[in-house]
Amino acid sequence: MLRIDAMQAIYDRLERCVVVTIMGAVSAELQSLGHRPNFFYLQHAMGLASSMGLGIALSRPELQVVVLDGDGSVLMNLGGLTTLARYRPPNLLHIVFDNESLLSVGGFPTATSTGSDLAGIAQAAGVPRTATVRELDTFTAAVDAALDADELTTLVAKVEAKGPPVFLTDLPMLENRFQFARYLKKK
Repeated sequence: MLRIDAMQAIYDRLERCVVVTIMGAVSAELQSLGHRPNFFYLQHAMGLASSMGLGIALSRPELQVVVLDGDGSVLMNLGGLTTLARYRPPNLLHIVFDNESLLSVGGFPTATSTGSDLAGIAQAAGVPRTATVRELDTFTAAVDAALDADELTTLVAKVEAKGPPVFLTDLPMLENRFQFARYLKKK
């Protein structure tokens, strides 16, 4: 499964959610599908997308929050999974695209390439709903179920280590920040 295909499959569902992405390929590919003011591309903060999503989910429980993360980022801040589990916001869906590499910085293998199981780690940390998916149909069904579940979910999507030619968005970071803040104020 390609990450871009997975994001394309759920793109319409993201319109009604607050979306926080990690840097690199995830943010570049999501923006290539079409930017929306409810998308925040967290640049230069590897490992912190789930922390930002958690803060929004806790402060705005009426909003559905989706974090689009990567395996390298989650591994950089494994404590983020225990913090998610501690607070358990029911309005947070944490999607981890696991390509078993640090694709955006050269493609070096991550620990998941040798067997580390991020869904298993999330479950052991106390995240109530976890799953690993490998097929596009299974992915979209799991996202739909998680959005309907009203329970903190970490969904690990195994994807190929392929990405865009450039790992940056063309939206200036400050403009994204201001658009996103205005969106949250209106909601």
